[in-house]
Amino acid sequence: MTQAFGSLLLAMFAGTAALSAQSTTNGSSTFIPADDARLAYMGRISHRFPKAVTFTYPGVSIFANFEGTSLRMQAKPGSGDFMVEIDDQLPYRISFTETDSILTLAESLPQGIHRVRVMYILEGYELKPVFKGFYVDEGCTLAQTPTLPERRIEFIGNSITCGYGVESDDRNDPFTYETENHFYTYAARTARALNAQHLVVARSGIGVYRNYGSPATGSKDCMPAMYEQVMFTDPSELWDHSLYTPDVVCLNLGTNDTSENRYDFDLMQQAYRDFIAHLRDTYPQAKIVLLTGPMMNGKALEDVKRALDTVAAERRQAGDTEIYRFDLSPQTGELGYGASWHPSMRQQQKTANELTAYLKKLMKW
Repeated sequence: MTQAFGSLLLAMFAGTAALSAQSTTNGSSTFIPADDARLAYMGRISHRFPKAVTFTYPGVSIFANFEGTSLRMQAKPGSGDFMVEIDDQLPYRISFTETDSILTLAESLPQGIHRVRVMYILEGYELKPVFKGFYVDEGCTLAQTPTLPERRIEFIGNSITCGYGVESDDRNDPFTYETENHFYTYAARTARALNAQHLVVARSGIGVYRNYGSPATGSKDCMPAMYEQVMFTDPSELWDHSLYTPDVVCLNLGTNDTSENRYDFDLMQQAYRDFIAHLRDTYPQAKIVLLTGPMMNGKALEDVKRALDTVAAERRQAGDTEIYRFDLSPQTGELGYGASWHPSMRQQQKTANELTAYLKKLMKW
């Protein structure tokens, strides 16, 4: 962890520590810190900061079973937005603005034990979200640690996987956090449909060899360079892959590599070749599905297909029989567009329907 990043987290935590202590001792509620063993997490998270959890990738989720009639959540002010699911109620969105450190998630619930899932739905590499813990009713506590689904999927992608602009219905809208929502992406929808955990490594504008706006010679901070990090902004902390071994990895890159019609096919194909080899070394038993995304068309789409088909064939010839190819349908506009021509809510659902059916057959789920 860089000194500046660590100092920032320390200051943020110290600013709300007194509030936590007051709420715990004033007789109105009980505080459950983020390091409580009865909480379950999904996604890449860091425990470096005491009694708090930090993360940057979308889709990171917090699960709990709690007693009582109410639930509040504490996070660093400015952490951004989450989707909350309590019992069988409809999911809803909450936002930790710069003035929010504690938000009420539920009140007036029936007495008893309730389940909650809180999912981070933004790209947090600028916001640097920090989850501190939950407050439950006085005299109540957490129940047994939730059991997460046995099936595991890993999604590696770009803005499409992040959920860029999915809550907008105007293709001319710019990027805003208000219209980004990973909960409504093909990745999250597919995982829910298949009753699977999902871990996300994705960032808008990223490619396998070239990020959006970069020269045709490539980018130093493309996906292969970022992939091993726990958090996108911190190269000093590497992810322990033994913490999450996927049954299937879905790789969905190429849109940014071929953007602006400025790319080198051979460099892109070699980057795919090297990165897929690294994924196989990391996950010897997982199925790896190479996807083309819905935002590509024309020559760019054909070139990405050609690169992926070639690399997949090479690996099969070398004895790797668990490499697969699947093309998601290109968007046509019939289902609308999200911000900056990104997939709309309906397009994300269509993409999820296609991938769900494919994975269900492939995985025999």
